[in-house]
Amino acid sequence: MADSSDLIIGVDAGTSVIKAVAFDLGGAQLASSSVRNSYVMGADGSATQSLSQTWADCAAALRGLAEKVEGLAQRTAAVALTGQGDGTWLVGPGDVPVADAWLWLDARAAPTVRGLARGPDERARFEATGTGLNTCQQGSQMAHMARVCPDLLDRAEVALHCKDWLFLNLTGVRATDPSEASFTFGDFRTRSYSDAVIATLGLEDRRALLPEILDGSRDTRPLTAAAAAQTGLLQGTPVSLGYVDMVMTALGAGVHTGDAGAACSTVGSTGVHMRAVRSDDVYLNAEGTGYVICLPVPDLVTQVQTNMAATLNIDWALSLVEDLMAETGAAPSHADLVARIDGWMARSRPGALVYHPYISEAGERGPFVNADARASLVGLNASHRFPDVIRAVVEGLGMAARDCYAAMGDMPRELRLTGGAARSPALRRVLAAALDTPVRVSSRDEAGAAGCAMMAAVAIGAFDSMDACIARWTTPLLGAPEPPCPDLVPVYDTLFANYRHARDSLAPVWDGLAAARKSQGA
Repeated sequence: MADSSDLIIGVDAGTSVIKAVAFDLGGAQLASSSVRNSYVMGADGSATQSLSQTWADCAAALRGLAEKVEGLAQRTAAVALTGQGDGTWLVGPGDVPVADAWLWLDARAAPTVRGLARGPDERARFEATGTGLNTCQQGSQMAHMARVCPDLLDRAEVALHCKDWLFLNLTGVRATDPSEASFTFGDFRTRSYSDAVIATLGLEDRRALLPEILDGSRDTRPLTAAAAAQTGLLQGTPVSLGYVDMVMTALGAGVHTGDAGAACSTVGSTGVHMRAVRSDDVYLNAEGTGYVICLPVPDLVTQVQTNMAATLNIDWALSLVEDLMAETGAAPSHADLVARIDGWMARSRPGALVYHPYISEAGERGPFVNADARASLVGLNASHRFPDVIRAVVEGLGMAARDCYAAMGDMPRELRLTGGAARSPALRRVLAAALDTPVRVSSRDEAGAAGCAMMAAVAIGAFDSMDACIARWTTPLLGAPEPPCPDLVPVYDTLFANYRHARDSLAPVWDGLAAARKSQGA
């Protein structure tokens, strides 16, 4: 590391935006640059993204960062990568994309998932990976491809994830990280591939498509001359392949700071709920759902449950107002409506309605997996108004978080919160009371980019260990605990009981609606 190298670039390639963020070696954020992502949703349940465009957008974000940080190339000690998880990014000869990537949003593998879930070895697969089958995952998607479009796999030489694809373009190395490798095809205890898991998915003949596993907190690879020309960075700059974005965000936001019982929820478009535990302390629920995802700390993993949609539910509710007001020619902005949420919450009664936040067309994946699950609002009467609906939607996010943590064992002793919704006092109050635990918000703006940058900081020797890096980069940014409202806790205990009872009872309704959609060709 040259004397002038005093910063690390973290790249977070999310579903909506690719961000390049510069941090100094002490963890302070210096500047960021972003480029909007784009993907295509199809009527068949497909969700695809161009590999070549994603790399071009990543390079553009890095060049944009150079416009904001003087001498960026010379000052960069390392580049680190994270990105949207799951999905299948197939690459063929000459590192040319085989087809557009299947994203985590893609629902086409649902029939294959249902078949695999009924297999005799499914429980053994779950106990190795710690991860329930769902349509998001590369293993499920490749198993589906092998059934219905094997030519895609035939033309591929390697199956990557989003961040792996960017790493390939930056370094020329085909690799993945221990987190995605083990929860998809491996064993979280060994952080390696498992032949038994691969066989359970019926992919023995496709084993050669799985790349080497590289831990970016220990090893880096040099930036190539071609990538240097496209990004404006210096050839030879160390590049760290980070873990999947869910755990990088949690690492940056405080999922592991040495405090027993702490947990971390990221409430953005999706909801990600996780706790850090030792491998031997993982709770594998009877339903076989959730994820176990390695952290870049020896023998430490995260147990994870993820809601397919979180604030997307709020966006939907606000869109009702936007559409109605547009008819009058006086539509307020989305930001104006968001600013009114806390006021609406104050004018409504807690726990009066049950809302299930399954608004995604891909159904739900945590703490249960059902591609046909759909949102519902239960308990309406003629006296209810829009503030009551907004409160129900926000409370539904709290109930979904509690549902997820219940599937991982005990409720957390403290919740660290990140994501755009963390800025809402109303949502924080709901989460604190729903889980009956204090909530702390990290002031870290770009937790995902910070998490992978922390891996690079350890890899290049700026810190002796990840725990030392966490003590400098993460712990000081946690805000004061916000305790749960004692009056709300029993209200939400009752609401959660009704939420679960209604959720369990609605499965036949979802089946019927799905059958009707299919018969109508929808």
